[in-house]
Amino acid sequence: MSNSQDASRRQFLKTSAAAVSAAALANLDVASVAHAAGSDIIRIGIVGCGGRCPGAAINAMNVDQGTTLVAMCDIIPERVKNQRASLKQQKPNQVMVDDDHCFDGFDGYKKVIASCDVVLIANAAKFHPLHARDAIAAGKHVFVEKPHAIDPYGIKLLNAAAAMAKEKKLALASGLHSRHDPRYIESIKRVHDGQIGDIISIEENFLRSPYGLYPRRPGMNEIPYQCSNQYHFVWLSGDDVPQSLVHNMDRATWALKEQTPDKCHGLGGRSTSIGEVYGNVFDHHSVVYEYAGGVRAYALCRTIDGCYGNADSIILGSKGQCITTQGRILGQNPWVYKGPDANPYDIEHDVLFKSIRAGNPVNNGDYMARSTLICIMGQISCYTGEEITWDRVSKSDFCFGPKPEDCSFDMAPPVKPDANGIYPVYTPGKTRLL
Repeated sequence: MSNSQDASRRQFLKTSAAAVSAAALANLDVASVAHAAGSDIIRIGIVGCGGRCPGAAINAMNVDQGTTLVAMCDIIPERVKNQRASLKQQKPNQVMVDDDHCFDGFDGYKKVIASCDVVLIANAAKFHPLHARDAIAAGKHVFVEKPHAIDPYGIKLLNAAAAMAKEKKLALASGLHSRHDPRYIESIKRVHDGQIGDIISIEENFLRSPYGLYPRRPGMNEIPYQCSNQYHFVWLSGDDVPQSLVHNMDRATWALKEQTPDKCHGLGGRSTSIGEVYGNVFDHHSVVYEYAGGVRAYALCRTIDGCYGNADSIILGSKGQCITTQGRILGQNPWVYKGPDANPYDIEHDVLFKSIRAGNPVNNGDYMARSTLICIMGQISCYTGEEITWDRVSKSDFCFGPKPEDCSFDMAPPVKPDANGIYPVYTPGKTRLL
């Protein structure tokens, strides 16, 4: 930064700090506002050292030069050191993680929380709501990646975290980055303004190859193996409707002005992705969501190599259609987005850290929980073959066991392979979950 830019930023920080009232400060943990009181530095820590959480740390450091990464953890120890080296190479002046602040195991997240001001969470989705709640309880601001839960039990933890964040005046920011993408913002605005007429139906696609596959290393026990390959185990990831379609269904819900479906029915199974490395998830899903007033959303996802790929969100209206992901409207009132191609991953962190420094922290808890639960009800319908209502799933306490707070390396594996290394999958028509 130039000297003039640096001076301006420091003046902004002083002004922002002064704007925070004594009443607001009284409700915050002292550590969470220490940076605003006398320093430019915001200490960040990451929970999860796969690919996404280190990426979130880079986004944070890109947009706020006053952020310093001070703590890291992962269930798998070697991931922490490997990612620390990579991050240090990319951001040598902002990555300050010493050996004493590299943590592992199921409890490592607690040590990260104790070490920083802002916690970035992007580990196995099972733990997102628990870790977010515990960080907020400790007085820390939180960014949490999607999906924000994998079952109704997790949604209740998330709702508790969001309510606590409001009470404590702490940030709870979502990784549902579509809400920060200028292309999507302008597209949805035009839909809301009636440019495609009344919404009739919505088509949502996420058709792709499988997430990263991690074969078992020699001598690796069951729990560490499943954690290392977490996208392919239901008890850790929640499977592909929450994992992948949550972005799509968040856009659909946004277009429908946050309306929730009355009910849904889903189809799913596993056709070709068979073998130990594929765990116990399905490789294809389709869900039909029905809304009051007659609108239906058709949501499709598939994780099979060698197939047609598509990730478009298409809103069909009485006067045309909006392909949100392309920033394009077809029909009576055609339009093409011509604005900047900004990085929504950076923008979501820019919004987060500016809100913290201004003493007006964001709270995305409302749409985080809503969009995630819409996907959870669809996933459960695919597993069971049942029609699932919004009322039923909202009232449920169902958990893909064990509960996140009860997980340990000593526990019995929630799912075990057969003699051929194949894990059992849920059986529609026979499986009952809620």
